[in-house]
Amino acid sequence: MHAYAVFFVAFLEEFGWSRAETSIAYAVAQLMSGLSSPLIGALVDRLGPRLVILAGGSVLVGGLVLSARVSALWHSVVLYGGIMTVGANCLGLVVAVPLISRLFVHNRGMAVAMVQSANGLGRATSTPLVQLLIAALGWRQSYLVLAALMAVVLVPVVWCFPRREPQRRLALRSVPVTSHHAEPRTDDWTVRDAMRTPHFWLLGSVYLCTGLGSFFVSLHQLAFAVDLGFGKLYAASVLGIGSFLAIAGIIGTGTISDYIGRELAAIMAYGISIIGVVCALFLTSPEQAWLLWLHACFFGLTWGARGPSVTAKTADLFPGRHLGTILGVISVGTGLGSAIGSWTSGWIFDLFGSYQLAFVLSIASYLAGCVVFWRLRQPPALRRREPHSGPESL
Repeated sequence: MHAYAVFFVAFLEEFGWSRAETSIAYAVAQLMSGLSSPLIGALVDRLGPRLVILAGGSVLVGGLVLSARVSALWHSVVLYGGIMTVGANCLGLVVAVPLISRLFVHNRGMAVAMVQSANGLGRATSTPLVQLLIAALGWRQSYLVLAALMAVVLVPVVWCFPRREPQRRLALRSVPVTSHHAEPRTDDWTVRDAMRTPHFWLLGSVYLCTGLGSFFVSLHQLAFAVDLGFGKLYAASVLGIGSFLAIAGIIGTGTISDYIGRELAAIMAYGISIIGVVCALFLTSPEQAWLLWLHACFFGLTWGARGPSVTAKTADLFPGRHLGTILGVISVGTGLGSAIGSWTSGWIFDLFGSYQLAFVLSIASYLAGCVVFWRLRQPPALRRREPHSGPESL
């Protein structure tokens, strides 16, 4: 799924679509990812992760096979934007985080980060490897190779997940008063209860700002570098190496959030991302390869690094049996921000012939995310509705 940035460049060359047109499938995919998350979260709460992963992985394999026959823009929108995205979302954090969050309490941030770091590894390896595949086989055959790979790994991945969530007695350690560890809570939040708190909407805003900040840049990174005169494989390799740093960034930020608090950890990640985008603002020619490296490393280091803080914060604030559904609903903000950012960036290029304004908007979005996340410091109180007074309650 992360390799679409490479297919993006191939589609521009083969079909002659504009940047905004080529961005539509990716924008729809991000929006669909957010919109499908509540349903997938509810299915995970009801059916468990194994069946959801099996169904989603099968859908993703089918979408990859059909993508090899894309010949019109709407084909890509339907396949990548719809079918493949729903399938991939069934293998995502909405499926894993509820299970992880209930099994790990004191080190929840680190546990979520360990899982999410695989996302950084996938992004780091997909860009250069798929560019090599396309150079050797063409983009259509590359989709078939990816489909075969997905089909091979799906069965062992599904087998690793339990049929039922394991019952585990948490050995709760005594935590110093000054610690930022999440304390175990016995509240059982529902979606309706969560939506009655400002924290729910603030979390949604954090997801929105993060999606905007990240996707004003990420989809168009390779096209931006190629426009400046960098070779495709060289640029893909640099961006891939930068993305590889996300593994350390995600695990480090998630672990730190257990000790210094989710808010400070997330703000630190926002700051590093901003430095990466600023480097891109000053990049104007292939003679400035060092700036491309700085951009790739700073932006890549914190790609997804806010995820553990945000998802762990959601679990901290709204624990209980309905966490998957709550996380799914809040994730709509990510889909909306990512869709708007990725398409708008292409539209800005078509209008001005440059990504400079998109990069400025990315920085502004990250700054807004810092402000909103800081307002989540105090946990909400679970307020139950009063029982209906009437003859039946007497």
